[in-house]
Amino acid sequence: MEDVEVTPEEGVEMISFALIAAAGSARSLAFEALAAAHAHDFERADDLLAQSKQAALDAHEQQTALLVKEANGEHTPVDVMLVHAQDHLMTSMLAQELIEELIYLHREKADRTA
Repeated sequence: MEDVEVTPEEGVEMISFALIAAAGSARSLAFEALAAAHAHDFERADDLLAQSKQAALDAHEQQTALLVKEANGEHTPVDVMLVHAQDHLMTSMLAQELIEELIYLHREKADRTA
């Protein structure tokens, strides 16, 4: 099998798609965790939140790859896809933080009514 060459633009596009996919998974899993907490299934909520954090870590690793390239003098062309990917990452991170706090509040409320 022959190696396929990837242009720098295609490389950034692939990283952008990977970022979007990982950040989207992180966000979706966080919202699933919130739904589980709302149903008082805190074990499932904790598991889903842990999965969400792993997906966020995967996204963060994609972002770090871009930062390392930039630090090594390889400028990354910024296009709409990359901006969109960064937006996905930031909104998923914010959602995770807020949902983690909401799960805590659901847990506290459940403990008080039990």
